[in-house]
Amino acid sequence: MKRMNITLPEELCRELESVPNKSRLISEALREKLERDRRRKLDALLIEGYQATKDEDKKLSEEWEGVAGEGWSE
Repeated sequence: MKRMNITLPEELCRELESVPNKSRLISEALREKLERDRRRKLDALLIEGYQATKDEDKKLSEEWEGVAGEGWSE
């Protein structure tokens, strides 16, 4: 654990007055926020990757579509 001195807006300080374990609440809130940010960045990277390869994926899918049925007798 590391002790930090932070500055918060007055309205947040008033709301925190009734919270018994302020450090734990702030730690949990910060952890959740950082995790949401990490997930948002990962989602953006995945979307970017899928969009960058969609034409190639479509072309490969079309090429294999004809091959998939070869050799099967009807």
